[in-house]
Amino acid sequence: MIIVIRTQYMENYGAHDWDGEGVCPQYWKYKGGSEYKVRNIPSDTGTYPSIVGMVSKDISRSDDYCREYVLEWFVEADDYMSWFEKSQLEHDGSITYGEPEIDYRSLITEGV
Repeated sequence: MIIVIRTQYMENYGAHDWDGEGVCPQYWKYKGGSEYKVRNIPSDTGTYPSIVGMVSKDISRSDDYCREYVLEWFVEADDYMSWFEKSQLEHDGSITYGEPEIDYRSLITEGV
């Protein structure tokens, strides 16, 4: 089983012309997101929310220029593919740009 963490990414288009002085203009545009796949989770772990919490701290960001935050998470079979990966496979015959993957063991030993 894997945990899939779906995120939303946003860019602040007001920051493109900002000179760094005063308050940054706010014009946020939604730019899609990713489906992070957490792999190699031991079957006896059973603490999915805590795993999502560990990963969320490292994949979320928020500054004057962009934001990425967790929308949802769910558990899937090891062969799960996002719509983006399925689309590449259907149209191109291969997956050139896979979703980001995180090995559970790296969370325990060194962080994301």
